[in-house]
Amino acid sequence: MSRILLVEDNPNDRLLTERAFKKSNLGNELVTVNDGEEALQYLFGNGEVGPEPLPILVLLDLKLPKVDGLEVLERIRKEERTQLLPVVILTSSKEQDDLVRSYKLGVNSYVRKPVDFNEFVSAVQQLGLYWLVLNESLLK
Repeated sequence: MSRILLVEDNPNDRLLTERAFKKSNLGNELVTVNDGEEALQYLFGNGEVGPEPLPILVLLDLKLPKVDGLEVLERIRKEERTQLLPVVILTSSKEQDDLVRSYKLGVNSYVRKPVDFNEFVSAVQQLGLYWLVLNESLLK
């Protein structure tokens, strides 16, 4: 079963994302970590080798404790093993600099979290359908 890595420190957003994926019936395992340091540990372990197989998608918040999302993205893109891993920034940040830096570092998509619950669920469902059903991935 293909895994999705959710990197999210906000318990409410994490719960909403988990509910939205369950509601979408995509059948992928959603692995959640609470901060950037846990994300790096999950992906790389103690060095450059992490879990096999890699997750099929990373949903990455920007404003994270310990190691921020942009640093996680930069590390993902630097390592040969993970450089093609699809990464979607899922954030509440409205900072133009965050958007620009994310794309310069190689993010695949940048999505601002809707404030409204139903819009948030819809956005997560659409992300899941696109990245897990429609998109042709090198990692499947």
